[in-house]
Amino acid sequence: MKDTMMGLIDATTIHESLRLLTSKRSLAAIPFGGRYRLIDFVLSNMVNSGIQSVAIFPKHQYRSLMDHLGSGKQWDLNRKRDGLFFFPPTDGHDDSFVDEFGSFSHMQANIDYFLRSTQEYVVITNCNTICNIDFRKVLMSHKETGADITTVRKNGRPLNMYLLKKEFLMDLFCHYKESGYTHFSDVLCDRHMMYRLHSYEYDGYVAQINSIEAYYYHSLEMLNHDVWKQLFIKNRPIYTKVKDEPPARYMDGAKVKNSIIANGCIIEGHIENSILFRAVRVGKGTVIKNSVIMQQSLIRDRCTLESVILDKDVKVGENVKLYGEKSRPFVLEKGTIQGAVMNL
Repeated sequence: MKDTMMGLIDATTIHESLRLLTSKRSLAAIPFGGRYRLIDFVLSNMVNSGIQSVAIFPKHQYRSLMDHLGSGKQWDLNRKRDGLFFFPPTDGHDDSFVDEFGSFSHMQANIDYFLRSTQEYVVITNCNTICNIDFRKVLMSHKETGADITTVRKNGRPLNMYLLKKEFLMDLFCHYKESGYTHFSDVLCDRHMMYRLHSYEYDGYVAQINSIEAYYYHSLEMLNHDVWKQLFIKNRPIYTKVKDEPPARYMDGAKVKNSIIANGCIIEGHIENSILFRAVRVGKGTVIKNSVIMQQSLIRDRCTLESVILDKDVKVGENVKLYGEKSRPFVLEKGTIQGAVMNL
């Protein structure tokens, strides 16, 4: 069908500097903004751009990602035709280029998906760029310039988002052994590339999560009202898997200032400039500042946490003090127990 697009999300990338958050989950499944996962943003962008067929190409630790995405219902992708597709690497898949973008062997192993699709164009993206972009505008620019590949940029910096014809992409990955291009990134890096490359400049808010420092900085940016308005647009919502939780409870003595508090939290302490995911419990006399506390974490009484990231299910005992710096936050991995925690 003319001018229709399909989506391809590369969820294989590993950033060593994010290892503390990805040891038990993929990059795409990292929680963000109090209720979302990183993949929610690019996936919602695709759906809001009229894309009804999306393929996810994961590689490592993707169980939590599969659990989050499910059938794609939250994104209206649980369809009889098209919908959401999940393509883990096959046995024997080449694992030598773990940080390369867009494995051609991975695509070729799932060529039936491309052959059966009716869309004319493909949008290829990473899973860790946070923005609210309309790919229909990218397609319009792509067609006007007559380019072979259009790359999306922000202030001249590539965002690992590309648009091209499906037939062109299939030609690339079907002949990758002859061409020497093993990944889509190889095509883009070839100085002698004969293809026409066009740059689309995106003028909205963008955050790329490729390190602990970037995750921390951009997480706290969500507390800025101007940033929030650029990212969460009424007619272009960011969808996610919905969890049924009661409203947050603020007990006697609780104080909350400039923070995001998700459903199911129980707050007895002082929260300032922080993000708390669902079902977090904060004890009496505890002070949390400039921090990100992921779901179902427990912080007991009289603790002090400043510039920290607590992953999911972390438990902190009474009278514990944890300090990081804005340029180097202190991180506790998923399921960590810090100090003595009684009466769980």
